[in-house]
Amino acid sequence: MPSELRRSPRYLFFASAEITDTTSQSTMNARTSELCRHGCYLDMMNPFLDGASLRVRITHEGQAVDAAARVVHSKPNVGMGLSFDQIDARQAPIIEQWLSTLEAC
Repeated sequence: MPSELRRSPRYLFFASAEITDTTSQSTMNARTSELCRHGCYLDMMNPFLDGASLRVRITHEGQAVDAAARVVHSKPNVGMGLSFDQIDARQAPIIEQWLSTLEAC
């Protein structure tokens, strides 16, 4: 995605993620490779299709963030980009804390 279409800079960020399809309730595990205030990129072999509605739980250094998200970009055998649709206001500072230690890519 061209940087001029992004709402915020993205950062290299490696963490565990659990993704749940809100339609089927199926769950998969993945790893993040990038994070920004409005979404993340997940490396995975079998990503969900563009537009899929998901729940994602990202865990890093003992802290976790849960968010409603949707797939905005999906590439088989590579991964998918998620846009966070809703994050609890109490968890937003966790993302800010993670981002404060990272360097934009």
